[in-house]
Amino acid sequence: MMRKYSIYLLVIVTAVVWIAVLTYPNNNFRIIACDVGQGDAILAVQGKTQILIDGGPDNSVLDCLSHYMPFWDRNIEGVILTHPQKDHYGGLIDVFKRYDVEIFMANALDSGASEYRVLKDVVGGRGIRVVNLEGGMEVRLGLIHLDILWPSEEFLSQNSQEDLKIPNVSIQHTRGVNQLDTSGVLGSFTSKLDPNEFSVVAILSFKDFDALLTGDMSPEISDEIAEQLVVSPSTSLRINSSRTIDYLKVPHHGSKNGLTQELLDASNPEVAIISVGKNNSYGHPHKEVSDMLASFKLRVFRTDKEGDIVIESDGNKLFIKE
Repeated sequence: MMRKYSIYLLVIVTAVVWIAVLTYPNNNFRIIACDVGQGDAILAVQGKTQILIDGGPDNSVLDCLSHYMPFWDRNIEGVILTHPQKDHYGGLIDVFKRYDVEIFMANALDSGASEYRVLKDVVGGRGIRVVNLEGGMEVRLGLIHLDILWPSEEFLSQNSQEDLKIPNVSIQHTRGVNQLDTSGVLGSFTSKLDPNEFSVVAILSFKDFDALLTGDMSPEISDEIAEQLVVSPSTSLRINSSRTIDYLKVPHHGSKNGLTQELLDASNPEVAIISVGKNNSYGHPHKEVSDMLASFKLRVFRTDKEGDIVIESDGNKLFIKE
């Protein structure tokens, strides 16, 4: 009998070891547009470092995390919220409950939604460090770099309610997250503008691979970012000189109130990703945007058609994972 149980135990241990070997992260970089329906959730992974950008409308993002992170890894190095709308933050409530998050990066725009109050309570209750992102900041988590392009300090100052101004937090150009000012807060100001206008826009880089993450930014901001890409020196933004941007997250789920021809020309992406829900009531992606992308002759992937979209890179070449 003891021999029988020993064999069973050996089989279980062997299976666990093989699962660990097969799921152990390699040194390549992966960026996964999670299929979370009508919303955004993007997971960036390199080695043991994970960054989650937005969390979709509900806890379906957990399926994506469990699929692309090792089962024993319950730690996420960084979470970014582009702006406080439920299709971007709804799933983060359960992410913060299920995983240990080292740092939460977001602007300080508030939302009156009850779900956002729950998110703030969870973040505060777990004592998670908060950084309020502004244009000009640089963040490094492991070998992944983030250059924050928007919202600018001037825009935030001009468009936040006077009685709820953001605290005077200094912007630090830094190589490591431990040096960031973590005195940030969530929901310290309100604005009469659409929350989309405050979308965090960033270039996420691994070696020579660059992804432009756009949230739900408007056409006006799209043109502003296009101008930054054209005039900013490549050494500042670490942009590959042979191709400005490899990966474009199409703004606002392919809404006509997002991507512009100016941004498409300036970024010159190799692939474009649209995070969108199947048969959504908004008609996303709109025909104008689909036609614009088609005329540019780049590879376009949609979560409503492909499900999770996995792009891998060794820091130079780009690979589409089937």
